[in-house]
Amino acid sequence: MKNVTITMDDAVAEWVRVEAAKRGSSVSRLLGEWLAEKMRQEDAYAQAMREALGFESWGVSTRPYLARPELLDR
Repeated sequence: MKNVTITMDDAVAEWVRVEAAKRGSSVSRLLGEWLAEKMRQEDAYAQAMREALGFESWGVSTRPYLARPELLDR
C-alpha cells in the first residue's frame, strides 16, 4: 500500500468525510475503493474496445456494396 497526499476544496473534503462516516470507513479507504472501482471500469471498457476493434468480418469485398436491384436478382 502507498500513502499519497491529495489536495481538494474544503467543501469536497467535508463532503467526503461525511460520506466516509456514513459508510463506517475512513476517507483514505473510501477514496482508495472509489479509485480501484474506477480502474476496474476503465480496464473493462478498454478490454471491450480491444475486442470490438479486433472483430473481423466474415469476408472482404473489393468492390462497393451491391445496389438493391442487384441484390434482388440474386
